[in-house]
Amino acid sequence: MVMVIHPDIKKVLITKSETQKKVAELAKQISRDYQSRELVLVSILKGGVIFLADLSRKLTIDHSFDMVGAMSYGSSTTSSGNVIITKDIDIEVAGKDVLLIEDIYDTGRTLRAVRDLIMLHSPRQVDVCVLLYKEKKNRAVEIPIKYIGFRIPDVFVVGYGLDYNEKYRNLEYIGVLKESVYS
Repeated sequence: MVMVIHPDIKKVLITKSETQKKVAELAKQISRDYQSRELVLVSILKGGVIFLADLSRKLTIDHSFDMVGAMSYGSSTTSSGNVIITKDIDIEVAGKDVLLIEDIYDTGRTLRAVRDLIMLHSPRQVDVCVLLYKEKKNRAVEIPIKYIGFRIPDVFVVGYGLDYNEKYRNLEYIGVLKESVYS
């Protein structure tokens, strides 16, 4: 099967098969680490939904999940620096282990805001799993990340849930967006 590359993509950074293999590896490790514990996955909308769905199906342990709405990009390729929480969790997490599921660790502001929000619900602990860990020289906020899928350069990527101006989330691969699209 030939992969069709969207004309707005400069290059494919991570293929569908590489992503699926990594999600399976992460699920195996998480299943081992949280065996016999009450695990709640919390994804950050909207980018993390595809990652959450694939990861959840690969876990071999009982778990539940919920979603938090947060945004800091709008229609830009860089974070505004202001995180707006648009949805809190609905599920009870007091005394449970929470694993935040995030598509990309970039500035760290969104993860910090969501982690702080979750802590208000009195979980037993909160850990973080990111699909993409963007290598940055000057990250705004450092957050401990327990599980990392891929380390990527400091480039603007889309696909597999990640978007630019609400487009490209449906791409099965993760690609670098052509600068001409957003400049």
